[in-house]
Amino acid sequence: MQFKDVIGQAAIKQRLIEGVQENRVSHAQLFSGAEGVGKLAMAIAYAQYVNCRNRTESDACGECPSCKKIQKLIHPDLHFVFPVVKTPKFKDPVSDNFLDKWREQVLKNPYFNLNNWFESIDAENAQGQIYVSESSEIIRKLNLKTFEAEYKVMIIWMIERMNVQCANKLLKMIEEPPPKTLFILITENEELLLTTIKSRTQLVKFLGIDPQAMAQAIGPQAETAGKNIQGVVHQANGNYLEALNLLYPDDQKAEYFEHFTNIMRISYKRDWLPLFEWVESVSTMGREQQKSFLLYCLRMLRENFILNLRQPVLNYMNESETAFSERFSPFINERNILIFTEEFEKAHRDIAQNGNPRIIFLDLSLKITKMIRA
Repeated sequence: MQFKDVIGQAAIKQRLIEGVQENRVSHAQLFSGAEGVGKLAMAIAYAQYVNCRNRTESDACGECPSCKKIQKLIHPDLHFVFPVVKTPKFKDPVSDNFLDKWREQVLKNPYFNLNNWFESIDAENAQGQIYVSESSEIIRKLNLKTFEAEYKVMIIWMIERMNVQCANKLLKMIEEPPPKTLFILITENEELLLTTIKSRTQLVKFLGIDPQAMAQAIGPQAETAGKNIQGVVHQANGNYLEALNLLYPDDQKAEYFEHFTNIMRISYKRDWLPLFEWVESVSTMGREQQKSFLLYCLRMLRENFILNLRQPVLNYMNESETAFSERFSPFINERNILIFTEEFEKAHRDIAQNGNPRIIFLDLSLKITKMIRA
């Protein structure tokens, strides 16, 4: 992958290029930003540029042996670490156990999220982590001499999923790696990282993809799908993955929307039997899906609260969400928005801590019946 394949983010591209040209490559960099803004794509393009034998002032050549191997994700000096799950086959899993699936996912589209990744490895109800066993593999790989590249590159995707034991074992390696070693740590929530990890890295902050670059990237697909380009760009709000979901709606987003509208209607009516049926339905989802659903609910609560301001430019909902919210938004107001937010955030935290989903969602749904009429 070359810089030209990364959508937007021109300022970051220039910053990384200048660092290489001026021989100022920081050995540990933290790429931080929301999903869908191109952090992983940029990391791979950066690794390719650093090790390109014929790089230009603006990009890797794409033709040298190093570039060709990195483009196929098979370069011996390019390493990946990412969240994995325990299976009957892998009791102490490491990323290499799932490397074929990882290559397939990245080559298909480097703009993906945790749910996409876990679905590709059939994670089901498991919560993926970067386990302590991974630390030994990282240290072993980076202590080897480079095979053919100038830099050994270790890309750790979603480092906030690294457990504490693993992170602590890597502190020394991240602070003082072998010569010509480059750590690229990727996160969507740097607040979840250990302070000792953050303090050892150089922060590269990713903002949303700019509208012009987004429009250029989705233009042909939007025309094929019969969608208004500017409408999709606005709703995506800098998130290329969301733009793709708007162009080609997936069943999961539709399922989340249905669950959200159902619980709000049921709670307003105080219809108890359907409420218990709703709890049973969402409790059967995988734990990662439950967390994603709760984040979706938080987004919808925010959108409905903002909708009351009657400023369309501040809203980022699709047609179905907008149609529902036009009628529902008055029930989300300054008297209850903070309480709603706190309860959904608490449910998300409890699910992440392996709480019983039936108890958590029953408690949440009963509180919604009280809050929605407040």
